[in-house]
Amino acid sequence: MFDSFPADVSQRMDRRTYHADLGQVYSSGIGFLNKLERGQQFKERGFPSWEAFAGGDWERALSLAEERREEYAQELHQASRLGITHRRLRVVELPVTPYVQWELFVLRVRVELGDDIKVIDAHNISNIEQSRPVPEVVILGDAVMYEVVYDEDGNAAGANRYTDNSLIRETNAGFDALYERGEGFYEFFDREIASLDPPRVSSAPTGFRGSQ
Repeated sequence: MFDSFPADVSQRMDRRTYHADLGQVYSSGIGFLNKLERGQQFKERGFPSWEAFAGGDWERALSLAEERREEYAQELHQASRLGITHRRLRVVELPVTPYVQWELFVLRVRVELGDDIKVIDAHNISNIEQSRPVPEVVILGDAVMYEVVYDEDGNAAGANRYTDNSLIRETNAGFDALYERGEGFYEFFDREIASLDPPRVSSAPTGFRGSQ
């Protein structure tokens, strides 16, 4: 699973170029979007909920998690209008990092709006990750795949763009297999996240990951 991924040829894009390219391809009749998230620590400078979380104000971070509800609703409406199915799989290491604990509260807003998100325990894919983690990718139908990349400090740095059809099919097949094994968002959230104490954040980091 994902065996061909590291060896294939890609085009490196900075963050702005990546977002522009993704938006153009997204509207071209792709049919579906699959998103696989693996990293456990990122930075989202400019997102008020994340800023509050990073500054140690957990209650305010939770209250601000609702701030993008209308934006997320518009995204899902656009997807429906274009006939695009969204699926997201979030790999989570236990115990969760403070970032993932915060992120799952934000993702819960998306799920409440109808976004199709599942979670999988990293322990359950350890056999797949013996040599390297599963890739952090956004796949737009059979057309384009982006490996999202970050700098050493967890800031979004753009993406590697892949167009090889066989690689995209292989990665989609890997995503499908993992998604089938994933757990429903609410089941995971209620069991592993809802009862946790507020996370401890030692200092407010800087940087930017991108939109949730």
